[in-house]
Amino acid sequence: MTRKNYLKLNLQHFATFDPDNVMMSDSKDGVIPKSQGTLIMNDVMQNSKIMQLGVYEEMDKQEKEFDYFAEGPGAYWVNEGERIQTSKAKWLKIKMSSKKLGVILPVSREFLQYSVSNFFEQMRPKISEAFYKKFDEAGILNISNPFTQSIEQSVVAAGHVLEGDITGENILQVGDLLLEDDFEANAFISKNQNATALRQATIGEGNLQQPIYDRANNRIDGLPAVNLKSSNLKKGTLYTGDFDQLHYGIPFDISYKIAEEGTISTITDEAGEPINLFEREMVALRATMDVAVMIVKDDAFAKLTPATQPEA
Repeated sequence: MTRKNYLKLNLQHFATFDPDNVMMSDSKDGVIPKSQGTLIMNDVMQNSKIMQLGVYEEMDKQEKEFDYFAEGPGAYWVNEGERIQTSKAKWLKIKMSSKKLGVILPVSREFLQYSVSNFFEQMRPKISEAFYKKFDEAGILNISNPFTQSIEQSVVAAGHVLEGDITGENILQVGDLLLEDDFEANAFISKNQNATALRQATIGEGNLQQPIYDRANNRIDGLPAVNLKSSNLKKGTLYTGDFDQLHYGIPFDISYKIAEEGTISTITDEAGEPINLFEREMVALRATMDVAVMIVKDDAFAKLTPATQPEA
């Protein structure tokens, strides 16, 4: 073999990145390898309530414009030989913009001796949980929200907030708020702590009461319910809506970077002190993904919330 061919083969070898054979110490930044990135993204999409209920929009850049069919043309009865009438349809051009979502996770320095594949297999549950919790709290509850919209903002803007306990009658009434604006609910967002109240909620008259909650299938008034795991969602709160009016997108792959020095101000130890990586012989993984969320119609969502307690 000539020296030229040997160098060519050698360069080809090093140009091929194999996450199973490359150590994290030799690959401290970049895009998470496709196999692990896909698994993390699957975890996020399976656990995020926005992604479970909303409509996915393909995105290949930070912003996407598309036409929304706001009002359709009417149909007409036509006698034989008559000219068919026409009416105007209303199309709205709307824009969905993505924001960068990041998570920083400190780990033992020994993790740098893992292969890239093994490292992200170990970190996968922590990365995905951090992503979907933060995304849902922003898009649903308007907590630390970088977007201009959230379901919480929509129910307030539409005036679709009903105060009261979780009862069969109140669940029906919160659905009626949508019907008055020509929307029909197709799902509920609840939380595990609402289970007792939901089991006690009934509809009917007199002795003909029947439960409105199907615990075995987690359905409220016949509609699927998902439980949001967030301490920021107050017990006794239910969101409902036509989730076809909620859109989301994921334009880019998940990127990462490993830091070996510095202080992480947002993470504290048992004494409440920020984590200093050098002092503790730790490293920190920073993973980022871009996500977008957009609500087409505020009127498509409603909320049942506990009555405000009067001040003493």
